[in-house]
Amino acid sequence: MKLAKLLNIDRILLDMKATEHWPAIEELVDFLSEKGDIPATCREGILTALQEREAQISTGIGSGVAIPHTFSDTMEEVVAVFGRSKAGIDFEALDNAPVHFIILFIVPRKDYHLHLRTLAAIAKMFTNCEVRRKLGAAESRDEILEILDPKPLRKGQESGEPC
Repeated sequence: MKLAKLLNIDRILLDMKATEHWPAIEELVDFLSEKGDIPATCREGILTALQEREAQISTGIGSGVAIPHTFSDTMEEVVAVFGRSKAGIDFEALDNAPVHFIILFIVPRKDYHLHLRTLAAIAKMFTNCEVRRKLGAAESRDEILEILDPKPLRKGQESGEPC
């Protein structure tokens, strides 16, 4: 599943306030809850599930990217949010580098198969250093969406090399 299909303008947080791992996850969940994308009654259960997942190993995958994710018995569709931190967040990432881009997503347990496909698509997109550079420089949520939903390349165009 493409990340751009999960996001809209209201699921992008350009300037995260959190500077640490867990407060960053709480900030994104609260952002979704305030917008009505997560029912307020589900907030605590989702945070608990995310905390259990993070206790296994950090979802900071390296290169300034983290992908916290979990399952929910109460959600009916996949919900995602994109958060950006210009300063960087200590996310206990695998490469110990600060995280600048967090893509948090919640998958309904009944749609378990979407979990790995979504995770793989996000990870693949963020291996490209040009994508990360553009996301860091983007000045609006519209621009972020355009970067995350690139148009097909025409013959002779280059896609940029992964880092």
